[in-house]
Amino acid sequence: MLKKVGNFFKTTFRSLHYRNFRLFWFGQCISLTGTWVQRTAQTWLVYSVTNSPFKVGLVGVAQFLPMLVLSLFAGVVVDNVSKKKLLVLTQVLFLAQAIAMTTLTGLGIIQYWHILLLSFLFGLTQTLDMPARQSFFIELVGPENVTNAISLNSTIVNLARIIGPALSGFLMAKVGVTTCFFINAVSFLPVIIGILMIRVKEPAAPVRHHVNMVPEIADGLRYIRQNRTLVLDALIMAVVCTFAFNNDVVIPVFAREYLGLGVNGYSGLLSMAGLGAFCAALVMAYRSSMGVSKRLLVFSGCAIGLLQLSTILTKQYPISMIQIMLIGFCNLIFLNTANSIFQVHSSNEYRGRVMSVYSFLNMGSTPVGNFLVGTVMEYAGGDSGYLFCGGATVLLLALIIIPAHKEIARWIKEK
Repeated sequence: MLKKVGNFFKTTFRSLHYRNFRLFWFGQCISLTGTWVQRTAQTWLVYSVTNSPFKVGLVGVAQFLPMLVLSLFAGVVVDNVSKKKLLVLTQVLFLAQAIAMTTLTGLGIIQYWHILLLSFLFGLTQTLDMPARQSFFIELVGPENVTNAISLNSTIVNLARIIGPALSGFLMAKVGVTTCFFINAVSFLPVIIGILMIRVKEPAAPVRHHVNMVPEIADGLRYIRQNRTLVLDALIMAVVCTFAFNNDVVIPVFAREYLGLGVNGYSGLLSMAGLGAFCAALVMAYRSSMGVSKRLLVFSGCAIGLLQLSTILTKQYPISMIQIMLIGFCNLIFLNTANSIFQVHSSNEYRGRVMSVYSFLNMGSTPVGNFLVGTVMEYAGGDSGYLFCGGATVLLLALIIIPAHKEIARWIKEK
Protein backbone atom coordinates (compact mmCIF):
# COMPACT_ATOMS: atom_id res chain seq x y z
CA MET A 1 0.00 0.00 0.00
CA LEU A 2 2.75 2.43 0.98
CA LYS A 3 4.62 1.55 -2.20
CA LYS A 4 1.56 2.38 -4.30
CA VAL A 5 1.14 5.71 -2.51
CA GLY A 6 4.83 6.44 -3.06
CA ASN A 7 4.55 5.62 -6.75
CA PHE A 8 1.49 7.86 -7.04
CA PHE A 9 3.33 10.88 -5.60
CA LYS A 10 6.50 10.12 -7.58
CA THR A 11 4.53 9.93 -10.83
CA THR A 12 2.18 12.82 -10.15
CA PHE A 13 4.77 15.33 -8.91
CA ARG A 14 7.82 14.31 -10.94
CA SER A 15 8.29 17.76 -12.51
CA LEU A 16 9.01 19.13 -9.02
CA HIS A 17 12.34 17.29 -9.14
CA TYR A 18 13.54 20.15 -11.35
CA ARG A 19 14.82 23.18 -9.39
CA ASN A 20 13.69 25.69 -12.02
CA PHE A 21 10.15 24.33 -12.08
CA ARG A 22 9.98 24.31 -8.25
CA LEU A 23 10.93 28.01 -8.14
CA PHE A 24 8.31 28.86 -10.74
CA TRP A 25 5.63 26.60 -9.26
CA PHE A 26 5.87 27.77 -5.64
CA GLY A 27 5.89 31.42 -6.68
CA GLN A 28 2.75 30.80 -8.71
CA CYS A 29 1.08 29.14 -5.70
CA ILE A 30 1.09 32.49 -3.90
CA SER A 31 0.56 34.79 -6.85
CA LEU A 32 -2.41 32.95 -8.34
CA THR A 33 -4.22 32.88 -5.01
CA GLY A 34 -3.86 36.66 -4.85
CA THR A 35 -5.13 36.95 -8.42
CA TRP A 36 -8.30 35.02 -7.58
CA VAL A 37 -8.83 37.07 -4.42
CA GLN A 38 -8.84 40.23 -6.55
CA ARG A 39 -10.78 38.69 -9.42
CA THR A 40 -13.61 37.56 -7.13
CA ALA A 41 -13.78 40.91 -5.33
CA GLN A 42 -13.68 42.89 -8.57
CA THR A 43 -16.55 40.97 -10.18
CA TRP A 44 -18.76 41.27 -7.12
CA LEU A 45 -17.90 44.96 -6.77
CA VAL A 46 -18.95 45.65 -10.35
CA TYR A 47 -22.20 43.71 -10.04
CA SER A 48 -23.05 45.28 -6.65
CA VAL A 49 -22.44 48.82 -7.91
CA THR A 50 -24.05 48.53 -11.34
CA ASN A 51 -26.62 45.73 -10.78
CA SER A 52 -26.12 44.94 -14.47
CA PRO A 53 -25.04 41.56 -15.90
CA PHE A 54 -24.28 43.38 -19.13
CA LYS A 55 -21.74 45.66 -17.41
CA VAL A 56 -20.19 42.67 -15.65
CA GLY A 57 -19.78 41.13 -19.10
CA LEU A 58 -18.18 44.33 -20.42
CA VAL A 59 -15.43 44.05 -17.80
CA GLY A 60 -14.62 40.63 -19.23
CA VAL A 61 -14.69 42.12 -22.72
CA ALA A 62 -12.23 44.85 -21.65
CA GLN A 63 -9.90 42.34 -20.01
CA PHE A 64 -9.81 39.80 -22.81
CA LEU A 65 -10.17 42.04 -25.88
CA PRO A 66 -6.38 42.52 -26.16
CA MET A 67 -6.01 38.73 -26.23
CA LEU A 68 -8.51 38.56 -29.10
CA VAL A 69 -6.73 41.24 -31.15
CA LEU A 70 -3.06 40.82 -30.27
CA SER A 71 -2.46 37.17 -29.31
CA LEU A 72 -0.95 36.19 -32.65
CA PHE A 73 1.45 39.14 -32.54
CA ALA A 74 2.39 38.17 -28.98
CA GLY A 75 3.35 34.71 -30.20
CA VAL A 76 5.91 36.20 -32.57
CA VAL A 77 7.37 38.28 -29.71
CA VAL A 78 7.61 35.21 -27.46
CA ASP A 79 9.45 33.24 -30.17
CA ASN A 80 12.05 36.00 -30.50
CA VAL A 81 12.88 37.21 -26.97
CA SER A 82 13.99 35.70 -23.67
CA LYS A 83 10.91 34.15 -22.05
CA LYS A 84 12.39 34.60 -18.57
CA LYS A 85 12.91 38.35 -19.03
CA LEU A 86 9.48 38.72 -20.61
CA LEU A 87 7.83 36.95 -17.64
CA VAL A 88 9.57 39.22 -15.14
CA LEU A 89 8.26 42.24 -17.07
CA THR A 90 4.67 40.95 -17.14
CA GLN A 91 4.67 40.21 -13.40
CA VAL A 92 5.86 43.75 -12.65
CA LEU A 93 3.05 45.14 -14.81
CA PHE A 94 0.48 42.92 -13.03
CA LEU A 95 1.82 44.27 -9.73
CA ALA A 96 1.36 47.87 -10.92
CA GLN A 97 -2.26 47.14 -11.92
CA ALA A 98 -3.03 45.66 -8.49
CA ILE A 99 -1.47 48.68 -6.76
CA ALA A 100 -3.66 51.00 -8.84
CA MET A 101 -6.82 49.05 -7.84
CA THR A 102 -5.76 49.15 -4.17
CA THR A 103 -5.13 52.89 -4.28
CA LEU A 104 -8.39 53.80 -6.03
CA THR A 105 -10.57 51.69 -3.75
CA GLY A 106 -8.65 52.71 -0.63
CA LEU A 107 -9.24 56.39 -1.42
CA GLY A 108 -12.91 55.70 -2.14
CA ILE A 109 -12.77 57.15 -5.66
CA ILE A 110 -13.07 53.95 -7.70
CA GLN A 111 -15.50 54.23 -10.61
CA TYR A 112 -16.73 51.77 -13.20
CA TRP A 113 -14.60 53.28 -15.96
CA HIS A 114 -11.51 52.85 -13.77
CA ILE A 115 -12.20 49.11 -13.56
CA LEU A 116 -12.76 48.91 -17.32
CA LEU A 117 -9.46 50.68 -18.03
CA LEU A 118 -7.42 48.67 -15.53
CA SER A 119 -9.01 45.44 -16.80
CA PHE A 120 -7.96 46.41 -20.32
CA LEU A 121 -4.38 47.08 -19.17
CA PHE A 122 -4.38 43.75 -17.31
CA GLY A 123 -5.48 42.09 -20.54
CA LEU A 124 -2.67 43.72 -22.52
CA THR A 125 -0.15 42.29 -20.07
CA GLN A 126 -1.81 38.89 -20.04
CA THR A 127 -1.63 38.75 -23.83
CA LEU A 128 2.16 38.57 -23.55
CA ASP A 129 2.27 36.62 -20.31
CA MET A 130 0.17 33.62 -21.28
CA PRO A 131 2.03 32.33 -24.39
CA ALA A 132 5.36 33.10 -22.68
CA ARG A 133 4.32 31.14 -19.60
CA GLN A 134 2.93 28.18 -21.56
CA SER A 135 5.99 27.86 -23.82
CA PHE A 136 8.37 28.34 -20.84
CA PHE A 137 7.43 24.97 -19.29
CA ILE A 138 9.44 23.00 -21.82
CA GLU A 139 12.55 25.01 -20.88
CA LEU A 140 11.99 24.19 -17.21
CA VAL A 141 11.40 20.41 -17.42
CA GLY A 142 12.16 19.27 -20.97
CA PRO A 143 9.78 17.79 -23.57
CA GLU A 144 9.39 14.45 -21.80
CA ASN A 145 7.79 16.07 -18.73
CA VAL A 146 5.96 19.02 -20.28
CA THR A 147 2.50 17.40 -19.99
CA ASN A 148 3.11 16.70 -16.30
CA ALA A 149 4.32 20.28 -15.76
CA ILE A 150 1.17 21.64 -17.42
CA SER A 151 -0.97 19.45 -15.14
CA LEU A 152 0.92 20.45 -11.99
CA ASN A 153 0.58 24.10 -12.97
CA SER A 154 -3.15 23.45 -13.35
CA THR A 155 -3.26 22.10 -9.77
CA ILE A 156 -2.07 25.40 -8.34
CA VAL A 157 -4.25 27.44 -10.70
CA ASN A 158 -7.28 25.56 -9.44
CA LEU A 159 -6.18 25.34 -5.82
CA ALA A 160 -6.06 29.13 -6.05
CA ARG A 161 -9.59 29.04 -7.48
CA ILE A 162 -10.70 27.23 -4.31
CA ILE A 163 -8.82 29.30 -1.73
CA GLY A 164 -8.99 32.68 -3.50
CA PRO A 165 -12.79 33.08 -3.77
CA ALA A 166 -13.36 31.70 -0.25
CA LEU A 167 -10.76 34.09 1.20
CA SER A 168 -12.11 36.95 -0.90
CA GLY A 169 -15.69 36.34 0.28
CA PHE A 170 -14.53 36.37 3.92
CA LEU A 171 -12.44 39.54 3.45
CA MET A 172 -15.18 41.39 1.57
CA ALA A 173 -17.66 40.61 4.37
CA LYS A 174 -15.24 41.58 7.15
CA VAL A 175 -12.93 44.34 5.88
CA GLY A 176 -13.99 45.27 2.33
CA VAL A 177 -12.58 44.97 -1.18
CA THR A 178 -9.49 47.17 -0.72
CA THR A 179 -7.74 44.48 1.32
CA CYS A 180 -8.41 41.97 -1.47
CA PHE A 181 -6.64 44.15 -4.01
CA PHE A 182 -3.74 44.82 -1.61
CA ILE A 183 -3.23 41.08 -1.02
CA ASN A 184 -3.05 40.54 -4.77
CA ALA A 185 -0.40 43.25 -5.14
CA VAL A 186 1.82 41.71 -2.44
CA SER A 187 1.40 38.22 -3.92
CA PHE A 188 3.36 39.13 -7.05
CA LEU A 189 6.61 39.62 -5.15
CA PRO A 190 7.36 35.90 -4.57
CA VAL A 191 6.80 34.98 -8.21
CA ILE A 192 9.06 37.81 -9.43
CA ILE A 193 11.81 36.67 -7.05
CA GLY A 194 11.33 33.04 -8.11
CA ILE A 195 11.63 33.80 -11.83
CA LEU A 196 14.76 35.88 -11.24
CA MET A 197 16.33 32.87 -9.48
CA ILE A 198 15.61 30.49 -12.37
CA ARG A 199 18.66 29.51 -14.45
CA VAL A 200 17.87 28.55 -18.04
CA LYS A 201 20.04 28.39 -21.14
CA GLU A 202 19.59 31.16 -23.65
CA PRO A 203 18.13 30.04 -27.00
CA ALA A 204 20.66 28.28 -29.22
CA ALA A 205 19.78 30.51 -32.15
CA PRO A 206 20.43 34.25 -31.75
CA VAL A 207 17.36 36.18 -30.66
CA ARG A 208 15.99 38.37 -33.43
CA HIS A 209 14.95 41.80 -32.27
CA HIS A 210 13.65 43.01 -35.64
CA VAL A 211 11.12 40.73 -37.28
CA ASN A 212 8.33 41.24 -39.78
CA MET A 213 5.27 40.36 -37.71
CA VAL A 214 2.70 39.59 -40.39
CA PRO A 215 4.74 37.00 -42.33
CA GLU A 216 5.77 35.37 -39.03
CA ILE A 217 2.11 35.10 -37.98
CA ALA A 218 1.09 33.78 -41.39
CA ASP A 219 3.88 31.18 -41.22
CA GLY A 220 2.65 30.03 -37.80
CA LEU A 221 -0.94 29.73 -39.00
CA ARG A 222 0.18 27.74 -42.06
CA TYR A 223 2.08 25.42 -39.74
CA ILE A 224 -1.10 24.75 -37.75
CA ARG A 225 -3.28 24.40 -40.85
CA GLN A 226 -1.05 21.65 -42.21
CA ASN A 227 -1.65 19.51 -39.12
CA ARG A 228 -5.15 17.99 -38.96
CA THR A 229 -4.87 17.32 -35.23
CA LEU A 230 -4.00 20.95 -34.46
CA VAL A 231 -6.84 22.17 -36.69
CA LEU A 232 -9.45 20.02 -34.93
CA ASP A 233 -8.06 20.97 -31.53
CA ALA A 234 -8.36 24.65 -32.46
CA LEU A 235 -11.93 24.33 -33.79
CA ILE A 236 -13.18 22.47 -30.71
CA MET A 237 -11.41 24.96 -28.43
CA ALA A 238 -13.00 27.87 -30.29
CA VAL A 239 -16.49 26.58 -29.50
CA VAL A 240 -15.97 25.50 -25.89
CA CYS A 241 -13.88 28.49 -24.82
CA THR A 242 -16.23 31.01 -26.42
CA PHE A 243 -19.54 29.64 -25.17
CA ALA A 244 -18.84 27.38 -22.18
CA PHE A 245 -16.09 29.30 -20.35
CA ASN A 246 -18.08 32.26 -19.00
CA ASN A 247 -18.25 31.43 -15.28
CA ASP A 248 -16.97 34.87 -14.24
CA VAL A 249 -20.03 36.50 -15.78
CA VAL A 250 -22.62 33.77 -15.19
CA ILE A 251 -21.95 32.71 -11.58
CA PRO A 252 -22.54 36.05 -9.76
CA VAL A 253 -25.83 36.56 -11.63
CA PHE A 254 -26.81 32.88 -11.31
CA ALA A 255 -26.09 32.99 -7.56
CA ARG A 256 -28.03 36.16 -6.83
CA GLU A 257 -30.94 36.09 -9.29
CA TYR A 258 -31.55 32.36 -9.73
CA LEU A 259 -30.49 30.93 -6.36
CA GLY A 260 -31.20 34.05 -4.25
CA LEU A 261 -27.75 34.06 -2.62
CA GLY A 262 -25.36 36.77 -1.45
CA VAL A 263 -21.58 37.16 -1.59
CA ASN A 264 -20.90 33.98 0.39
CA GLY A 265 -23.03 31.90 -1.96
CA TYR A 266 -21.28 33.44 -4.95
CA SER A 267 -17.78 32.82 -3.60
CA GLY A 268 -18.85 29.31 -2.54
CA LEU A 269 -19.87 28.42 -6.10
CA LEU A 270 -16.56 29.77 -7.44
CA SER A 271 -14.67 27.68 -4.88
CA MET A 272 -16.60 24.56 -5.91
CA ALA A 273 -15.63 25.18 -9.54
CA GLY A 274 -12.03 25.44 -8.36
CA LEU A 275 -12.33 22.26 -6.28
CA GLY A 276 -13.58 20.29 -9.27
CA ALA A 277 -10.77 21.62 -11.45
CA PHE A 278 -8.17 20.91 -8.74
CA CYS A 279 -9.26 17.27 -8.52
CA ALA A 280 -9.11 17.01 -12.31
CA ALA A 281 -5.61 18.52 -12.34
CA LEU A 282 -4.36 15.83 -9.96
CA VAL A 283 -5.93 13.14 -12.13
CA MET A 284 -4.30 14.59 -15.25
CA ALA A 285 -0.91 14.96 -13.54
CA TYR A 286 -1.00 11.29 -12.52
CA ARG A 287 -2.02 10.00 -15.95
CA SER A 288 0.37 12.32 -17.84
CA SER A 289 2.93 9.51 -18.10
CA MET A 290 0.43 7.69 -20.35
CA GLY A 291 0.61 10.43 -22.98
CA VAL A 292 -2.05 12.73 -24.38
CA SER A 293 -5.51 11.19 -24.82
CA LYS A 294 -7.20 13.23 -27.54
CA ARG A 295 -10.58 11.61 -26.89
CA LEU A 296 -10.72 13.44 -23.56
CA LEU A 297 -10.97 16.68 -25.52
CA VAL A 298 -14.20 15.53 -27.16
CA PHE A 299 -15.74 13.86 -24.10
CA SER A 300 -15.01 16.73 -21.70
CA GLY A 301 -16.18 19.41 -24.15
CA CYS A 302 -19.55 17.68 -24.64
CA ALA A 303 -19.88 17.01 -20.89
CA ILE A 304 -19.42 20.71 -20.07
CA GLY A 305 -22.30 21.70 -22.33
CA LEU A 306 -24.63 19.02 -20.94
CA LEU A 307 -23.78 19.89 -17.33
CA GLN A 308 -24.49 23.55 -17.96
CA LEU A 309 -27.87 22.67 -19.41
CA SER A 310 -28.61 20.60 -16.29
CA THR A 311 -28.32 23.64 -13.98
CA ILE A 312 -31.82 24.71 -15.02
CA LEU A 313 -33.32 21.60 -13.40
CA THR A 314 -33.00 22.72 -9.77
CA LYS A 315 -32.71 25.77 -7.52
CA GLN A 316 -31.23 23.87 -4.59
CA TYR A 317 -27.86 25.31 -3.59
CA PRO A 318 -26.19 21.98 -2.61
CA ILE A 319 -27.09 20.41 -5.95
CA SER A 320 -25.95 23.53 -7.80
CA MET A 321 -22.62 23.30 -5.96
CA ILE A 322 -22.14 19.73 -7.20
CA GLN A 323 -23.06 20.74 -10.75
CA ILE A 324 -20.61 23.66 -10.70
CA MET A 325 -17.90 21.37 -9.27
CA LEU A 326 -18.42 18.88 -12.11
CA ILE A 327 -18.30 21.70 -14.66
CA GLY A 328 -15.00 22.82 -13.11
CA PHE A 329 -13.69 19.24 -13.30
CA CYS A 330 -14.53 18.93 -17.00
CA ASN A 331 -13.23 22.45 -17.75
CA LEU A 332 -9.79 21.48 -16.49
CA ILE A 333 -9.75 18.14 -18.33
CA PHE A 334 -10.64 20.00 -21.51
CA LEU A 335 -8.06 22.79 -21.21
CA ASN A 336 -5.27 20.50 -20.05
CA THR A 337 -5.86 18.15 -22.98
CA ALA A 338 -6.10 20.99 -25.51
CA ASN A 339 -2.90 22.55 -24.14
CA SER A 340 -1.02 19.25 -24.25
CA ILE A 341 -2.12 18.54 -27.83
CA PHE A 342 -0.75 21.92 -28.93
CA GLN A 343 2.52 21.42 -27.01
CA VAL A 344 3.19 17.84 -28.13
CA HIS A 345 2.28 18.41 -31.78
CA SER A 346 4.38 21.57 -32.28
CA SER A 347 8.11 22.05 -32.83
CA ASN A 348 10.37 24.33 -30.78
CA GLU A 349 10.60 26.80 -33.66
CA TYR A 350 6.85 27.37 -33.73
CA ARG A 351 5.90 26.72 -30.10
CA GLY A 352 5.46 30.38 -29.12
CA ARG A 353 3.20 31.04 -32.09
CA VAL A 354 1.26 27.81 -31.59
CA MET A 355 0.73 28.63 -27.91
CA SER A 356 -0.35 32.15 -28.85
CA VAL A 357 -3.15 30.51 -30.84
CA TYR A 358 -3.98 28.49 -27.71
CA SER A 359 -4.06 31.77 -25.74
CA PHE A 360 -6.19 33.38 -28.42
CA LEU A 361 -8.72 30.55 -28.30
CA ASN A 362 -8.64 30.13 -24.52
CA MET A 363 -8.94 33.77 -23.50
CA GLY A 364 -9.16 35.77 -26.70
CA SER A 365 -12.59 34.28 -27.33
CA THR A 366 -13.76 35.41 -23.88
CA PRO A 367 -14.84 38.96 -24.94
CA VAL A 368 -17.26 37.43 -27.43
CA GLY A 369 -18.65 34.93 -24.94
CA ASN A 370 -18.83 37.44 -22.08
CA PHE A 371 -20.64 39.98 -24.24
CA LEU A 372 -23.15 37.44 -25.56
CA VAL A 373 -24.00 35.81 -22.24
CA GLY A 374 -24.05 39.16 -20.41
CA THR A 375 -26.54 40.48 -22.96
CA VAL A 376 -28.69 37.33 -22.76
CA MET A 377 -28.89 37.49 -18.94
CA GLU A 378 -29.59 41.23 -19.00
CA TYR A 379 -32.86 40.56 -20.82
CA ALA A 380 -33.69 36.93 -19.99
CA GLY A 381 -32.60 36.66 -16.34
CA GLY A 382 -30.00 34.78 -14.31
CA ASP A 383 -31.30 31.34 -15.21
CA SER A 384 -30.65 31.91 -18.91
CA GLY A 385 -26.85 32.14 -18.69
CA TYR A 386 -25.94 28.48 -18.40
CA LEU A 387 -28.88 27.50 -20.60
CA PHE A 388 -27.50 29.66 -23.40
CA CYS A 389 -23.87 28.58 -22.87
CA GLY A 390 -24.62 24.87 -22.67
CA GLY A 391 -27.03 24.86 -25.60
CA ALA A 392 -24.67 26.75 -27.90
CA THR A 393 -21.74 24.51 -26.90
CA VAL A 394 -23.54 21.23 -27.58
CA LEU A 395 -25.02 22.43 -30.88
CA LEU A 396 -21.78 23.85 -32.31
CA LEU A 397 -19.68 20.87 -31.19
CA ALA A 398 -22.08 18.62 -33.08
CA LEU A 399 -21.52 20.74 -36.20
CA ILE A 400 -17.76 20.14 -35.88
CA ILE A 401 -17.79 16.50 -34.81
CA ILE A 402 -20.24 15.17 -37.41
CA PRO A 403 -18.25 16.25 -40.52
CA ALA A 404 -14.99 15.10 -38.88
CA HIS A 405 -16.42 11.85 -37.50
CA LYS A 406 -13.75 9.63 -39.04
CA GLU A 407 -10.89 11.58 -37.43
CA ILE A 408 -12.80 11.83 -34.13
CA ALA A 409 -13.43 8.08 -34.22
CA ARG A 410 -9.66 7.51 -34.47
CA TRP A 411 -9.15 9.80 -31.45
CA ILE A 412 -11.70 7.84 -29.44
CA LYS A 413 -10.04 4.52 -30.28
CA GLU A 414 -6.62 5.76 -29.13
CA LYS A 415 -5.44 4.70 -25.66
